[in-house]
Amino acid sequence: MEPLNPEPSLLSVKAILILDNDGKRLVCKYYDDTFPTLKEQTKFEESLFNKTKRSNDEIIMHEGVTAVYKVNVDLFFAVLGAQNENELMLVGVLNALYDSISQLLRKNVEKRSLLPHLESLFLIVDELVECGVIVETDPQVIVQRIATKIDDNPFSESAMKQVLQSAKENIKWSLLK
Repeated sequence: MEPLNPEPSLLSVKAILILDNDGKRLVCKYYDDTFPTLKEQTKFEESLFNKTKRSNDEIIMHEGVTAVYKVNVDLFFAVLGAQNENELMLVGVLNALYDSISQLLRKNVEKRSLLPHLESLFLIVDELVECGVIVETDPQVIVQRIATKIDDNPFSESAMKQVLQSAKENIKWSLLK
């Protein structure tokens, strides 16, 4: 349980989650040790998804965290913060995440379109939040930065394909567990 008057901190975001329509993780990044193990994270993600799938709310208090979320077609986006975190800041991060992905996918935000762009999605998450601190919330700036990072990549095309294939296999393996 967190104190009622915590010390001021820039650490606003506990986690960013993107789940599919079955509540299974596609992309999740945790910034603190509220849920330290993969098992605890997965259990929390399932309970959050189950609690929100029948709800029309956009903000929820769940297991001691504030969660703001958005559902679109077959994807579930959520940003988690402390119990006493400013919901408007978390909604700003959520909107920046969604709008950046929407720009990247040319407004076709669905799982089928998202999966081939996982590397860009991880870059978007990294541009938004760094170690729990909100860094950027302007989707235009975020998309420009990731485009620059992809263009400036020193890897050869074949090396990049190999790295991406390995990452996809690791993701598939973690989903099977």
